[in-house]
Amino acid sequence: MISGWSNKQNILAKGLQHLENFHTPKPRSTTDDDTLNNPRLDHQADTMAIKHNNQLPNNHFRKDWQRRVRCHFDQPGKKLRRRNARQVKAAALAPRPVDKLRPIVRCPTIKYNRRARAGRGFSLAELKAAGISRRVAPTIGISVDWRRANISEEGLATNVARLKEYKTRLIVFPRKSNKAKTGDSSKEDLAAEIVSTISSALPIVAADKTIQEINSKDMPAAQEDGAYRTLRMARANKKNEGKRQKRASAKAEAEQSKK
Repeated sequence: MISGWSNKQNILAKGLQHLENFHTPKPRSTTDDDTLNNPRLDHQADTMAIKHNNQLPNNHFRKDWQRRVRCHFDQPGKKLRRRNARQVKAAALAPRPVDKLRPIVRCPTIKYNRRARAGRGFSLAELKAAGISRRVAPTIGISVDWRRANISEEGLATNVARLKEYKTRLIVFPRKSNKAKTGDSSKEDLAAEIVSTISSALPIVAADKTIQEINSKDMPAAQEDGAYRTLRMARANKKNEGKRQKRASAKAEAEQSKK
């Protein structure tokens, strides 16, 4: 009886100990360096890391999206309508061209500055050099950009020549056919052939991109003191000036001490 009772007590004690272990959470180790250094790991251990102050992802892909797909079956019809609108505009502006004269500019950044394209408008310096008033320029089909500034003499000269060529080929019709004013073209010029677009009459021609090979004998003779060597020597002299002065003073002091 006594031994049997003791066995039941042992079984009951083991069951109670098992229940205590089941309900009691396991303590975290205080020796973990990450826990001591970063207290946020306690509540971030079981969650996914979310960065930045963005909207929390909570997507609902339950729409009938197949009925909401945008289709452009009217694309051929729109193409035809745009073409007809261009023809109506050209007929309304005739005999004026439908576009304006644009300057030749270079694309920004080193990667694209080899490419020449049409700019927004001519600068005030270019108009002044070509002898065209900035108030009159928009009235004769020249686009003006009041903010643009020239950064190279080559670009300024190119656009000034473009403006002068445009002036030589420009035909100004009088507002009233029987009353010609100063600046209007003559009757012979009015009968000349006209163009509908300025971009076709004065196109922007791309530069030649072909690579030309030359013989080494045709190369200019190398100078004894070229630009590169001169710059490097000037840089070295400026850098080592203090060291050389210190060395010269130390040498002079050593010679005086010997005497």
